[in-house]
Amino acid sequence: MQPQHDPGLPPTDVPKATEPQGDSDGPRRGSLCAAINNLQGDLGCHLYCPHVPTAASPPSCCQQHSEEVCESCVVKTTLTAENAVEANKLSNNYKFGFKKWKSHVTARPWEDRSEIVKELYSDLNVIRGPGGSTVTFGNVLYLLLFGWWLSVLYVLVAAVMFVTVVGAPYGRLCWDLAGYFLWPFGKVIQKAEVPKSHQALGTSETGGDASGAGESSALLGGPVPRRWRPRCCVNAGYWRRAGTAAWLCLGYPALALAHGLACVTAWLLVVLIPVAKLSARTVTRVLLLPPERVLVRRLRMTEVPLEGEVILCCYRALNPYYYKYAVDGINVFAVNLLPLVLVTLVLGYVDSHNRLTSSPVKFTLALLSIMPLSYYIGMAIASISAQSNFAVGAVVNATFGSITELTFYITALIKGSREGNRCYAEIVKSALTGTLVGCVLFVPGLCMVIGGIRHQEQRFNSRSAGVSSALLFLSVGGVFAPTLFSKVYGKLVCGECHNVTQNPLGHYLCHNCHFDLMENNGTLYYSHVQPLVYTVSLLLPAAYLIGLFFTLKTHSHIYDIHISDCHMPGHHHSAVVHWSRWRALVILLLSTLCMSACADLATEHISPILTNSTISQYFIGVTVLAMVPELPEIVNGIQFALQNNLSLSIEIGNCIAVQVCMLQIPILVLFTIFYPTNFTLVFSDLHVYASMFSVVLMNYIFMDGKCDYFQGTVLVMVYFILLAVYFFAPSPSGC
Repeated sequence: MQPQHDPGLPPTDVPKATEPQGDSDGPRRGSLCAAINNLQGDLGCHLYCPHVPTAASPPSCCQQHSEEVCESCVVKTTLTAENAVEANKLSNNYKFGFKKWKSHVTARPWEDRSEIVKELYSDLNVIRGPGGSTVTFGNVLYLLLFGWWLSVLYVLVAAVMFVTVVGAPYGRLCWDLAGYFLWPFGKVIQKAEVPKSHQALGTSETGGDASGAGESSALLGGPVPRRWRPRCCVNAGYWRRAGTAAWLCLGYPALALAHGLACVTAWLLVVLIPVAKLSARTVTRVLLLPPERVLVRRLRMTEVPLEGEVILCCYRALNPYYYKYAVDGINVFAVNLLPLVLVTLVLGYVDSHNRLTSSPVKFTLALLSIMPLSYYIGMAIASISAQSNFAVGAVVNATFGSITELTFYITALIKGSREGNRCYAEIVKSALTGTLVGCVLFVPGLCMVIGGIRHQEQRFNSRSAGVSSALLFLSVGGVFAPTLFSKVYGKLVCGECHNVTQNPLGHYLCHNCHFDLMENNGTLYYSHVQPLVYTVSLLLPAAYLIGLFFTLKTHSHIYDIHISDCHMPGHHHSAVVHWSRWRALVILLLSTLCMSACADLATEHISPILTNSTISQYFIGVTVLAMVPELPEIVNGIQFALQNNLSLSIEIGNCIAVQVCMLQIPILVLFTIFYPTNFTLVFSDLHVYASMFSVVLMNYIFMDGKCDYFQGTVLVMVYFILLAVYFFAPSPSGC
């Protein structure tokens, strides 16, 4: 079905669907495409196509250009979404002020996944054809880490079960499993089936063992061992056997504990997750079966498919692609770091007197716990926005988009106010500046370097980047206006001065100098600087709202996000979301609550680090406190850059920097009105120069709309130079 057009409009140049060659009667399949025209020099189009039926839709980006240009851009960059929810998430990525999220918020169709990803989620019960050698680095690593002591444990348990006499069948099973777990690769554990003929024979004869003395199985490649021969009513009364009771009391608990330890260790190492699956399946399946139902075979002895159910069949203990593994849409690293949050909260609030751990350890744990919580908050925001309308998504992003940073800043200011310590306010200023400089230099620079390794030259939407750059210039000028004002009209006060020439009219060397705003009982500050701070704090959020209205309403063609009708081959897939809106909301609130607790612990135990550390407090603020909460965003930016989508990588850094100046700082100023703290919007010279230079350099790099790894290297190197300056800088006054 061709798209319907208004008779008054010119004919459009939508690419026509190709007719199937092999099956002329096959149905024509359409897909819903969220087309994003970046308006680059080459008029590149990004098409997001969930495979769902479409009706009449607005004109696509392709209708604005010639057919030749459209076809070329479709071939160049076409990003596909499996459903409407995923397409909505991809569209939100290009909206100013929305959280940029790389991971899927819906379950991907199994047939659309690569073979590498399918292998990650497959159970260890598939027998493959003949392959290469099983002697690999990962398998040898398994032998050194797990295989030898698991095998020894099985031998000891086998000896115990033989001593009990009634548990002798389990002893023979453990003896076989000892050899299996020493080197499980190239072997198979099978659940033996009971043939119906033997069941009938067993019910009619009392001497079951004698009747099967000469049995053999061609499928298993030879005579069946005596203890594997099927008996009558194999499972009848299994749990009432004396041997089973001895096994459950003496053998199974020790093996379950050992496999549990191996499972947890392998899971935390990520690349050894196949070992974790192997141990989990052993505890839940193999060790709970009757011993006569468990077969251990070498695959090379099997010439035809095995008879019965295959329980375990492992080929590799190590798979480096498990960094892509996800549990219910959550990346495996975020899953592994979640227990760290619980440990941090328990140690922080139970061991309040530092009897178990020291303050630096608790501070480090609290800071590391912020990373997975930031991930959960980001995924919850992306899930809610993708399943909601624009208004709800905008409110959620504006409310919780900066919650990670604000939680830490506010708790630090509260603690500094209670203790009367100005150092906390300086640390917050350093963290604000570090976030600004890091997101302007380090985030896009690192993405350019990593993306440039795979792509020789990357292009991005220079017009949308120009909007962000203009907002950055405006926000930096507004944030540092009170600082420049105070330097012009404030009185320079120094803590200590020495005459270096022994001449009263000679040169003096002064230390700890700053501009005093409280001269004459604070007349300059309260009458001039403070009103300027309040004015700037009102104008910056207003400018942010104008930027939202400009990019999302009046000039949305900069991003050109709309739904178009593009006939491309595909299948219909209904959206199966990982987190529903209510579930995402609950996770968002719980993560925010845990974030507040971790931020409180971090500020509670940072005092010893600030007082005893020889490193400048400036450096601690601009590095650790500024960039650790942004690690999930940095990972998203790198993933976008690897897919040659540098526009989103740049927007991630720009949006965070804009939100720091236009949202976070005004909120902190508003907070100080209701809860007086030592925080004033007057920064040190180092913060001012570093921020302004970073914004100017970024704007220069982004002017032409294209970049390579060399330009990214320049940004990263400048960032490291600034870090070196902060490292050797003296601590701020008051610390």
